[in-house]
Amino acid sequence: MKVLVTDPIADAGLERLRESGYEVETAYDVEGDALLNAVSDANGLIVRSGTDVNRDVFEAASDLVIVGRAGIGVDNIDIEAATENGVIVANAPEGNVRAAAEHTVAMAFAAARSIPQAHARLKGGEWAKGDYLGTELNGKTLGIVGLGRVGQEVAKKLDSLGMNLVAYDPYISEDLARQLGAELVELDDCLEQADFLTVHTPLTPETEGLISTEELAQVEGGYIVNCARGGVIDEDALAEAVADGVLAGAAVDVFAEEPLPKDNPLLDVDDVILTPHLGASTEAAQENVATSTADQVVAALREEPVINALNAPSVEESAFPRVRPYIELAETAGKIATQLLDERIERIEVNYEGDIAEEEVDLVTASAQKGVFQPLEWQVNAVNAPQIAEERGVEVTESKTRQAADFQSLITVTVESDDGEITVEGTLFADDDPRIVRIDGYRVDAIPHGHMLVARNQDKPGVIGFIGTVLGEHDINIAGMFNARETDGGEALSVYNLDSEVSTAAKEALEADERIIEVRNIALNGN
Repeated sequence: MKVLVTDPIADAGLERLRESGYEVETAYDVEGDALLNAVSDANGLIVRSGTDVNRDVFEAASDLVIVGRAGIGVDNIDIEAATENGVIVANAPEGNVRAAAEHTVAMAFAAARSIPQAHARLKGGEWAKGDYLGTELNGKTLGIVGLGRVGQEVAKKLDSLGMNLVAYDPYISEDLARQLGAELVELDDCLEQADFLTVHTPLTPETEGLISTEELAQVEGGYIVNCARGGVIDEDALAEAVADGVLAGAAVDVFAEEPLPKDNPLLDVDDVILTPHLGASTEAAQENVATSTADQVVAALREEPVINALNAPSVEESAFPRVRPYIELAETAGKIATQLLDERIERIEVNYEGDIAEEEVDLVTASAQKGVFQPLEWQVNAVNAPQIAEERGVEVTESKTRQAADFQSLITVTVESDDGEITVEGTLFADDDPRIVRIDGYRVDAIPHGHMLVARNQDKPGVIGFIGTVLGEHDINIAGMFNARETDGGEALSVYNLDSEVSTAAKEALEADERIIEVRNIALNGN
């Protein structure tokens, strides 16, 4: 069997493939017809970001089993086309974790001791010893925003160096944080307590601009380190905060626009240390990525489980057509539930009733977890969602009941915090038409697509009309709606399918009315 490698990877990865008995062909910088010819008889393909693995590639490679991405991002791989052609796509998300964590620690020390600034002045002939009075990390408080893989590694390293740890992560359990030596707190508390603040979140619509002028002011006199994703921290606000002395300094490895443009304000502030996205740039990290990718290619070619597969279904081929419609339904229910709870998730329960309870539902349960975590976790999928749940200390349970009271099949996704829970139930109507039929016990009939508005309100005359009027005034079209109530005059829940997202102004206008208890804008498309 042949493995084609079209972007350079460390020799250790190539040797791993050869040692496993596979022919390895390297064809760097090929594209177009040359790429299609090269891949035509390949069983495995390894790429980095330089190869465009599009639909034409999959259609030209009838023997292809797996595409291994030697790195994290898979923007250059058409995963939908891969799935349609039965090709596994796998990446190597763990290979650079240690390197990124070490770079974060190095940047923290560099900022605390003004190492680059002192170096530059000494190289320029100045003995500026008296100008630099550094800060020791020992005994200081480290605030960590995001306790994912890299955040956890940073916590371990700096805890051992004598720092006190506080962390903000709404999707991590207190037990796991405690195991890492960190106290789990809200974002404001994390910012206010931190002498050093390090960010380790993915860049999503929720985290873009997460830390701006107001948040930076809460870290007054401290240091900021960002080796995660550009755009999480407002660069203009960061430059201003350091220049004005609000912050003692900052160290940044990632930027909203890369390569860094010459007019970026961070370039003009002496106490901001910058590196050109070096977090994964170590020999060990590149070797780890290469060998991890090679191991996954070998596993796929041997028909063994692929740990970091992004699209591989774990269900019998004959059963897949019956299960497939429930996969997206479960994911959507998870998305709705987690956005309605809006608290630290401790438990996820997925219950199956009726015909679906007789099927293999591992992939459906994984898809429900994907929906729960997708609003936060970058690139989460049905394969790695269970792993994310384990890493975050979230308990996941699954149950089945062959009898369904009201529907032929019913899926119930429940997300729980220590203070409450939200339940979302879905089913399939004729022709596999998905519907959300209950939210938190209220009977509804919502189409799980696009944008949804979920409003809790007092059951009083005129409320529904008021909501419709406000949405209309803000040019938001209602595609469908359903209202349910507990009792006459009690509390009601309304679900609106909308053609566009509810603006902040519209949401504020709705919540200003005393009859409106709560309004939640639910995004169902994308991450």
